[in-house]
Amino acid sequence: MSSTLYTDINFSINSLRSLKFFTAKGISGSLLFCEPVKGVGYGEIVKVLTPDRGDKIGQIIEISDKFAVIQVFGETIGLDLKKTAIRFTGETIKLPVSMDMLGRIFTGRGDPADGGPNIIPEDYLDIHGPAINPYSRVHPSKFIQTGISVIDGLNTFLLGQKLPLLSGTGLPHKLLAAQIVKQAKVLEEEFVIVFAALGITSDEIKFFRDDFLSQGAMSHVVMFVNRAEDSASERIITPRMALTTAEYFAFQQNLNVLVILIDMTNYCEALREISAARLEIPGRRGYPGYMYTDLASIYERAGIIRGKRGSVTMMPILTMPDDDITHPIADLTCYITEGQIVLDRGMYKRGVYPPIDPLPCLSRLMDKGIGPGKTREDHKQLADQLYYAYAQGKIVQETALVSGEKALTSTDKLYLKFMEQFEREFISQRFDENRGIEETLDIGWNVLSILPEEELTRIDPLIIKRYRPTYRKSE
Repeated sequence: MSSTLYTDINFSINSLRSLKFFTAKGISGSLLFCEPVKGVGYGEIVKVLTPDRGDKIGQIIEISDKFAVIQVFGETIGLDLKKTAIRFTGETIKLPVSMDMLGRIFTGRGDPADGGPNIIPEDYLDIHGPAINPYSRVHPSKFIQTGISVIDGLNTFLLGQKLPLLSGTGLPHKLLAAQIVKQAKVLEEEFVIVFAALGITSDEIKFFRDDFLSQGAMSHVVMFVNRAEDSASERIITPRMALTTAEYFAFQQNLNVLVILIDMTNYCEALREISAARLEIPGRRGYPGYMYTDLASIYERAGIIRGKRGSVTMMPILTMPDDDITHPIADLTCYITEGQIVLDRGMYKRGVYPPIDPLPCLSRLMDKGIGPGKTREDHKQLADQLYYAYAQGKIVQETALVSGEKALTSTDKLYLKFMEQFEREFISQRFDENRGIEETLDIGWNVLSILPEEELTRIDPLIIKRYRPTYRKSE
C-alpha cells in the first residue's frame, strides 16, 4: 500500500473523529440508537453532545448494517433527538491507575467520589481485560486466613481462588464482607482490598466506609461505588473498573489483592434491563442467554499468573431471590467459580453469626491449601469428621420431629448435643472476633469431644491421640 493511501486513510479517520453526527433515531432506557457510521468499532467511546443537558459519555455495544447501539453512562430522560449529536473518539474505556488509589473512593465510572483530587496516573489500562490464559494460570495452594472458623476450618479460602458468598435479602452478608476485609491475610501479610459496590443504597455505602475507617482498614482499600440510583449502564462497567485496578496492583505492583463484588444480583438485573431494551430474546427467567459468558468474563480474571509475584483473589457476593440457590444468577456463579459459601435464614433467626450452613457449602480447592506446612496435619480429617457429625445431627433432629425423642438412642442424643454445641461454639463468633487457624482447629476438637472415640471413624487413630483433648490433657 502506498504512503499516499496511508495518508488518505489517516485523514479520513481523523476527519471522522472531528465530526458531529446528528443521526440519533431512538432512545430506550440507557440505550441510544443511531444510524451506522463507517470506521467505528465495537467498544468505542462516544461523546453524546446535548445543548441543554451537558455532554455525556457512551460506548458502542452493537453495530449492524441498519443501526448502531450506544450505551449511555447517565440519564437519557428528556434528550431531544433532533438536537443530540454524537462524536466518535476512537478510544475504548481506559482507567487511569496509580498506587495513590489506595484509601480512595471512586464512582462506578472511575471518577473520585470522596472529594479528593484526580489520580495522577502511572498508566492507562483498558477495563475490558482478558481472562487469565489457562496455560499461564497457577493452581491455588496458599491458605488465606479470614479469622472466621466456619470458612477457615471447613471451606478454606485459597490465594487466587474465586469463592462466592450466596446470601438472601436481610441476611448479614454486608457484616461478613466487612469482617473479611478487615481480617483476611496470607502468610502474615494483609491484602490490598478492591471493593466494588454494585447498586447498593447510600446507607450501605456509608456503613462500609465508616466501618473501614473506624477499623483502620481504609488505607489498604480501594472502593468503587455504584449507587442504587445510578444507571444500569454504569453498573455494567463497575466490576471491570475494580478488576482492572486489582490487576494493576497484582501484576504490575506485585501485591496480593482481594476483590469483593457486592451485589452481583444487581449487576445481573442491569444486564437483563439492557438486554430487554435491545429487544433480545430472553433466556432463563428473562435473563439474557449470554449471561454465563458475561459473568465468566468477570470471574475468570481472578487468579495467579505464572512468573508473577502478585495475585487476584475474588469473593463475589450475591443475594439469591427467594433464597433460591437454583436461581440462574446463583447457579451460573457456582458453575463458573470454585465453590460457594451459603448463608442460612434459619440459622440467622436462631441468632447464629455468621449464619453459614456448612452442608451446602463447598471449597473445591480446599485440599490443596491445608495440611502440614500450610495449616496443620489434622485439618483435613478433622473437617471431614465435623461435616459428617453435623450432617448426622441434622438427620437425628428430623427423626426426633417425626418419631419423638423417645425413639432416639443414647448416641443419637449425643449427635443432637454435638450439633447444638457446634453451632454455638464453632460456627458462631462475634463480628469483631478474629480467630487464628490453630484456635479454630482446637475449637473443633473440643466440640468433637462430645462424641465417643469410636464414632470418629474419619480420623486416623494416631491423629486422635495427638489432638483429642482427653489425650492432650493427660500428657
